[in-house]
Amino acid sequence: MKVFVTGATGFVGSAVVKELLGAGHEVLGLARSDAGAASLSAAGAGVHRGSLEELDSLRRGALAADAVIHLAFNHDFSKFAENCETERRALEALGDSLEGSGRPLIVTSGVALLRPGRVSNEDDVRAPDHAFPRMPEEMAASLLARGVRTSTLRLAPSVHGDGDHGFVPRLIAIAREKGVSAYVGDGQNRWPGVHRFDAARLYRLALEQGQAGARYHAVADEGVPFRDIAGVIGRRLNLPVVSKSAAEASEHFGWFAMFAGVDVPSSSQWTQNQLGWQPTGPDLLTDIEQPGYYAHL
Repeated sequence: MKVFVTGATGFVGSAVVKELLGAGHEVLGLARSDAGAASLSAAGAGVHRGSLEELDSLRRGALAADAVIHLAFNHDFSKFAENCETERRALEALGDSLEGSGRPLIVTSGVALLRPGRVSNEDDVRAPDHAFPRMPEEMAASLLARGVRTSTLRLAPSVHGDGDHGFVPRLIAIAREKGVSAYVGDGQNRWPGVHRFDAARLYRLALEQGQAGARYHAVADEGVPFRDIAGVIGRRLNLPVVSKSAAEASEHFGWFAMFAGVDVPSSSQWTQNQLGWQPTGPDLLTDIEQPGYYAHL
């Protein structure tokens, strides 16, 4: 199968490209830059020049493939709403090329805002929240109604492994800056996690076996107490591990405070049963013990 992958040079996307190629698929990766194009070529993938803002390029990429995996997103939180609108338009453009064709589109979402305070599962959907403008699942449902064979893969808040530049590295940077590794309240709020290679394998399985309209959970650790994460970071950096009140969290964590305090355990049992997916990578706490997480960049 020839697969068009947006975000193909990213932390998760590059692992997905490797997984697809290793399984015998052909990959056409979206590349914004010469460096991105070179890395795709070196991996053995085809290169499709363009970006999420170049809608005609996205349409051509989708037309040239048997399936599409959408992973790209600009994580510059200073213009988050604008980036969400860019993603919405990009998904519309991909849908233009796939509508009525039966060719699958896998859309990337997350479990972090599904059902705070209890274990979420694949049947859960996020309540409408206009304060959080990113809505890839709503777009997937809209495209499904238009005749696009969409499914959704929800990532754990922490997709970890070598090269991680997501939530845990952000926590490490805050700890270095503030001189303490902090958690909120009693720190018993839970974060799911998944290793990037396990997530990549799930994308492939969803592509090969997935059902239209299904939601799949890339979750290995159902819920790791945030205090335990802060504890590993504090020990590895030789910093005190402290509690911050909800009122203090905004000043300490900045924009990240909403994630630091959220309790979002999540299950992937249905996903594992449906697709035969079994996570095999290291768990979150084991992985963030690795020296690479603490190397100064």
